[in-house]
Amino acid sequence: MSQAEHPDRLKPEHQVTIEDVRQLMGASTPHFALQLRERIRALIRGLPTDHPARVEGEREIARLNRIAFAGEVRGHQAEPGLEPLPSVTADAQL
Repeated sequence: MSQAEHPDRLKPEHQVTIEDVRQLMGASTPHFALQLRERIRALIRGLPTDHPARVEGEREIARLNRIAFAGEVRGHQAEPGLEPLPSVTADAQL
């Protein structure tokens, strides 16, 4: 079961905590960054702007946006004349 669907988090009386956000963050990778971003966004949606879990969640959403579109480089850089795919470059259009 995903941490986002944990039964305790679905209870109306559940108070969202920083730990809830951090459990969703886990070891986030570029491959899953956008999925995690949406789960965190849903988790903090109803919280006041100054709530600690919302502040942490918004910080993590910004980080996930960066890694989702910047991707990761493995091995050597692209050879001369070969450009990386636009979807994994830092300046890709959203």
